[in-house]
Amino acid sequence: MSQVADCPTCGSKSKINKSNGETTYKAIQDDEVFKKVGQLKKAMEKFKARAEVLEKELKTLKSSK
Repeated sequence: MSQVADCPTCGSKSKINKSNGETTYKAIQDDEVFKKVGQLKKAMEKFKARAEVLEKELKTLKSSK
């Protein structure tokens, strides 16, 4: 994942790129943020579905004892 920091000149959230001893800042665009949020939502949905399956499995194991 990219490093993010405040730009010293404009104060906006920016990606940091360091090369040859120089640090460059690239402003984060709204479409990039929406893409990342979408990816996170998908990952959370997968995690939630997996957790529900495991909870059901745990219930059946506890009830069979």
